[in-house]
Amino acid sequence: MKVIICGAGQVGWQIARHLSGERNDVTVVDNNPDLVRRATDTLDVQGIAGFASYPDVLDRAGAGDADMIIAATYSDEVNMVTCQVAHSVFRVPRKVARLRSQSYLDAIYSDLYRRDHLPIDVVISPEKEVAEAALKRLSAPSAFDTETFLDGRVQMLGLSLDEDCPVLNTPLRQLNDLFLTLRAVVVGVRRDGTLFAPEAGDQLFAGDDIYVFTFTEDVGRTLEVFGKSQKKQDRVIIIGGGNVGLTVAQQMESRADRIRVKVIERDRKIAERSAEALERTIVLNGDGLDAALLSEAGIERTDAVLAVTNDDKTNLLAAVRAKSAGCSMTIALINDPTLVPLMSPLGIDAYINPRATTVSSILRHIRHGRVKGVYSIGDAEAEVIEAEVLSTSPIAGQLVRDISFPEGVLIGAIRKGDEIVKPLGTTRIEEGDVIALFSMADDVPEVERLLQVSIDFF
Repeated sequence: MKVIICGAGQVGWQIARHLSGERNDVTVVDNNPDLVRRATDTLDVQGIAGFASYPDVLDRAGAGDADMIIAATYSDEVNMVTCQVAHSVFRVPRKVARLRSQSYLDAIYSDLYRRDHLPIDVVISPEKEVAEAALKRLSAPSAFDTETFLDGRVQMLGLSLDEDCPVLNTPLRQLNDLFLTLRAVVVGVRRDGTLFAPEAGDQLFAGDDIYVFTFTEDVGRTLEVFGKSQKKQDRVIIIGGGNVGLTVAQQMESRADRIRVKVIERDRKIAERSAEALERTIVLNGDGLDAALLSEAGIERTDAVLAVTNDDKTNLLAAVRAKSAGCSMTIALINDPTLVPLMSPLGIDAYINPRATTVSSILRHIRHGRVKGVYSIGDAEAEVIEAEVLSTSPIAGQLVRDISFPEGVLIGAIRKGDEIVKPLGTTRIEEGDVIALFSMADDVPEVERLLQVSIDFF
């Protein structure tokens, strides 16, 4: 597949890294020559320095025979014009654009993206993706990462194991014997900074970070098995009233279970805008690092603090201050992945990486075929892929134990019709089944071959 990626920032670079690693023909376009050089020096991609919306630049990038264009520059308008030029001049079949402005995303204007208007096939909103990720983190406060699959009926939890975890030093195969009715599968383990897919004989140790699939109704029991508690979040403080903070607060207001939300925003104009857009949420104008303001907001009685300003270091410090003031759970928005190792020493419970959520969303649409969902794990180290099994797939009709998946691949859950099934060695994979599996990044191409999704792309 020939793909042009416009924008060589963190999002564009990560997508290029994914696609070039899977032997796609990738060209990166950016008006910053240094970013283009970084991409060509570190990845197996071609690079063009220039403005992505210029027809001659797209022509040099090979738009004439491209299968897809992904417009992920910092400008919404450049992304929109790029898709228009790609469609009108070069007839590029599939166009994906990242749009940040909420005005462009309003449902009443969705007609704007029809093929005879602005021909954009997929619109990605980082703010909406991040807001959804934040709400998922709040729904599982003991997890550092969480995502839902199979129409919300299966949940993946990222859990850090402590000394009091009851299943430490227990081979994973014995978990089925110890907890006969528990529908949970450990699919990934990070130990000493290295992520891997565990084998049945592997044990878990204190300090491990694990990724486990569980049925949604079994989340509470799964948390108990791994030494975690589940507490409802009734009071939440959001530090940062920009697009992300406002979107999270609005979604919380629309939920049936009433959550008491307060927003702290330093910029007066942004605070006033948030106050006008929200109905039941209290908006405080001030510094989220101010101990007196946090006390006024009732930090010691708050169940969770969500720090989502546009500055990573402010988010980290705000989360630390909230924790020291008595808040039981803190979540920080972190763009820079090199800051993530500071989370544990600082006592921050969870983080959200907006670039990772955006990359996951874009990958979901790139892997078109029968792939229904893609979620990126860590620093693009692994993926969780949800896909329908085709009749042409080599795994159709086989028992799980007989499938020659690579070592870095494990099935987490299967949907057969309306029934969700925990995968066992004796489970037969059939045409039409939808499977959710964990795959190390290097094994994704082989997974796609086994799922036979690429032949169904167009």
